[in-house]
Amino acid sequence: MLDERSDKIIGLTSCPTAEFLIRNTVRSSSSDDPSIPGKLLRLVFHDCFVEGCDASLMLQGNNTEQTDPGNRSVGGYSVIESAKRVLELFCPGTVSCADIIALAARDAVEIAGGPMIPIPTGRKDGMVSVASNVRPNIVDTSFTMDEMVKIFSAKGLSLFDLVVLSGAHTIGEAHCNTFRDRFQEDSMGKLIDKTIDNSYANELKKQCPSSDMASVTVNIDPETSMVFDNQYYKNLVVHKGLFQSDSVLLNDDSTRKFVEDFANDQELFFESWDQSFMKLTSVGVKTGDEGEIRRICGATNA
Repeated sequence: MLDERSDKIIGLTSCPTAEFLIRNTVRSSSSDDPSIPGKLLRLVFHDCFVEGCDASLMLQGNNTEQTDPGNRSVGGYSVIESAKRVLELFCPGTVSCADIIALAARDAVEIAGGPMIPIPTGRKDGMVSVASNVRPNIVDTSFTMDEMVKIFSAKGLSLFDLVVLSGAHTIGEAHCNTFRDRFQEDSMGKLIDKTIDNSYANELKKQCPSSDMASVTVNIDPETSMVFDNQYYKNLVVHKGLFQSDSVLLNDDSTRKFVEDFANDQELFFESWDQSFMKLTSVGVKTGDEGEIRRICGATNA
């Protein structure tokens, strides 16, 4: 676990401008490309769920995590690398890529209109990145509640954290091939999936041409796609969750009340996000001799 006292010393004394420099990089990148906040948020999930929050996803090469099909559409790498280059100029060998990923995702939420969260620093960068570790550790969009709970609980995250962190889907985009099963019809032309709103399914069908589902993207939140708010939960209540793994949160008795509460109270969602995001960015953290501070994020120092 991160030691907040020593970590504050690392963050404030060794490189007092680190958080400012990272935030500036994220803000500038987001101004050029409004999809960046959603990409950075997805990046931190995919990094922390495999090998812990250690920037293992940043490592390049044959058979690394980046090469797994589940990570091929992950973006935001260039933002992390840009921030790292600036930090190496001002504070060489001081700020890890793992810390940059966590802080950049935190800043992405704020830039998109969400809460600002103070999070401890001091994460070390990992030395291992293997493609075969990805699939057993990340949530697939078609997962059932039991499958999601199993993954989250293995990371020390609760059922409540699962519902809160799913709120990350209030921003970002998704490729059509990740949810095409949601608008499949039977021989009578009726939706096979009864948990999605008919008009929403028809709209998705129009946006996703059958000939090009792998490259076409749609907004995960059809209402306020660039704003970090509680609209995701409002969408779920009216059966407009994009993924099966979204819709199940409303349909399952153990999570429905959480969804309804967040749909009715954005402040409650933001307060809950603070705690759950802190837990997410503390998953499997490496400290001391367990890791290193890379000079560049795409390769270990060895």
